[in-house]
Amino acid sequence: MNPVNLRRFWLAGIVLAAVLALLPYSFHSERHLETATRVEGSEAETVSQELTTRFHSPFVDRVVLVVQGLPPADSDAGAQALETITASLRDEPGVSGVVSYIDMRDPIFLGKGGGTFVLIGLSSDDGPVESLVPKLHDRAHSLEDQLRPQYPAITLELTGEIPLNFDIRKASSADVRRGESMVVPATLVLLLLAFGSLVAALIPLAVGQVAIAATLAIAGFLAQRWHLSILVQNLATMLGLGLGIDYTLLMVSRFREHISAGHAGPIASIMAARQAGRTLTISAATVAIGFLALLTVPISEIRSIGIAGFLVAGISVLLANTVVPAVLALLGKHIDAGRLPFMPKLDADRSARSGARWRQWGRLIVAHPWLAILLAGVPMLLLAWQATHLDTSLPKGNWLPQSAESVHALHSLEQMQRDGVVQSLRVVVELPADSISQTDAGWNAIDRISKQIESDPRCDRVISITTLANNDRSLLGGLSRETRRTFLSSDGNAALLEVLPKTSVSLRSQVSWVRDLRKSGAPALTGVPGATLLIGGIPALNADYETIIAHHFVPVITLVVLSTFIALLAGFRSICAAVKAILLNLLSVAASFGALVFVFQHGHGSSLFAVPGGTGSVFPLVPIVAFAIVFGLSMDYEVFLVARVLEARRSGLSETDAIPEGLARTAGLITSAAAIMIVVFAAFTFGNFLVVKMIGFTLAVAVLIDATLVRMVIGPALLCIAGDWNWWPWGLAPSTKKHDR
Repeated sequence: MNPVNLRRFWLAGIVLAAVLALLPYSFHSERHLETATRVEGSEAETVSQELTTRFHSPFVDRVVLVVQGLPPADSDAGAQALETITASLRDEPGVSGVVSYIDMRDPIFLGKGGGTFVLIGLSSDDGPVESLVPKLHDRAHSLEDQLRPQYPAITLELTGEIPLNFDIRKASSADVRRGESMVVPATLVLLLLAFGSLVAALIPLAVGQVAIAATLAIAGFLAQRWHLSILVQNLATMLGLGLGIDYTLLMVSRFREHISAGHAGPIASIMAARQAGRTLTISAATVAIGFLALLTVPISEIRSIGIAGFLVAGISVLLANTVVPAVLALLGKHIDAGRLPFMPKLDADRSARSGARWRQWGRLIVAHPWLAILLAGVPMLLLAWQATHLDTSLPKGNWLPQSAESVHALHSLEQMQRDGVVQSLRVVVELPADSISQTDAGWNAIDRISKQIESDPRCDRVISITTLANNDRSLLGGLSRETRRTFLSSDGNAALLEVLPKTSVSLRSQVSWVRDLRKSGAPALTGVPGATLLIGGIPALNADYETIIAHHFVPVITLVVLSTFIALLAGFRSICAAVKAILLNLLSVAASFGALVFVFQHGHGSSLFAVPGGTGSVFPLVPIVAFAIVFGLSMDYEVFLVARVLEARRSGLSETDAIPEGLARTAGLITSAAAIMIVVFAAFTFGNFLVVKMIGFTLAVAVLIDATLVRMVIGPALLCIAGDWNWWPWGLAPSTKKHDR
């Protein structure tokens, strides 16, 4: 074995050993991933920090136990049963506070129809508070069993932001398992059809699975230091199968070409690695750029997707450029082992036969480029026009997993007309000088803002230190220490107002309400110059989320486009080729967004995805995430085609001959890769996680459009029209290394 081959095998062995060492850790990554959304530096996050540090509130993190099937809470029998429940909950480790009707005697705890609820504060020093949810479920079920002989209809169900997040985690994991169970067999079938050989088909599939596992393992380690979202699971699986198979598909295809030409395994492997390696690196770089741009957005979900995508792209291209060539060198002609009986045998003439039809298609495009652009461009522009109607506010309807206990409990609260306790606005008001508990001026200011907010037609109830004391400061001492810590800061200069929206107020209206209150400001609402107001809670978090994404969307697009332009310019040494690729990518992105609007937002065909009637809008994170992913994936096929056309030009062919030749060499590969990508992405549109449905649909449509209308019609037509300008200024200069894709 010559020194070059030896170095390649050593490098492949080191990479393979490192990846295999990571695999066991991938099974435990889920426990470190979070479902809670964290918006760094947001006002909602600041409120949580204030309640922790200044108020020392036991209810910074809280869940709601919905109680049904007992006598009314204001009856003796109901109070006795409720006492049993609350006493047991106070003994549960991690519970920092418990409040029910028997503690406050407030009608807010008396729901319509006789139900009630218990507020449970949580505090965990050994991990995220979500880890306490299973134990609370067990405690609730134990209490049900204890009380059921006396009250057969009793139900105790947990809801609130933390249990909802916990159930979303379970739904996400179930979607991943369901998606993989659908994708892997379908992908194997497509690979068998593409290669006609079991061994050749298994290699890309294995690389995809290994890339997923390694990504999850590394993400699990990173999640112990940084906040990473459960979306890492979905995106790593989706993109790992797509990119891992895509990159390996190219390498195996080039290797088989050289084997069919009569080269020995080691030589064919080196030739394939040299030819495809550079293009794989360019392609992976364009994909990675989009994901790195997402790291600039200070939202844990979006940064998590950026990290997952960057890791998947990096690991996939690393495996494809190191381990795969080594495996291929060892296999040699055995790459065709396990050949299907109905598939043609690998031989020197097979690639020529399979490319004949695509070469003929390329000549047709070259002969009528303007007509091709018109026929393919008009439908794409019409679809892209739909993207102008994109609405990135919160979707309407019940898009939470309906089978989850927390969702059922939330619906029970809605029927009790008490769901405002989950969706409450947590308003922290700070006065510049007057103590709220010690001065009439401070007390009256909190009373004034409480009444001002309660007069809003969207408000069901305001709970504050003044309302709890019946607007009488002398009764403050009669409130429990737990209540005072919850609603009054330790220094007495800040107060918490729990603002409960009416059941009829939608999530969008709650977000608008938050913005209205912030715009009004504390001085106007309290009558005290210099007073400040901070708003937290789920509606405020949603408002902050939308605002931050809106502020970062254009900068992310600009960063992705400029960075991709530089990468393409370095790869092709042509300004025209880089600009054309970017413009076509933008068209693909716009068309895929238009399809998303048409189907999900407007509801045309949305029932196929279990979203009847449409959603009315799109989750704020979908456009920015989809853009970053689609832009890189679309560039993948551009690199496939343009690199082959450039190689043909450098070999001496004219532009009109090089374009059909490039299509003949790449169209089959693009079709196979795109079909696999579409199957992978489409599988995730049938899960229970609506945001993943939207992302999967957008990616599947983008790949379908890009691999057909864009790369097979519009792209070649533009290459023909531009002629030698395609390669200006240095594209046609002799290259020191042969490369293509």
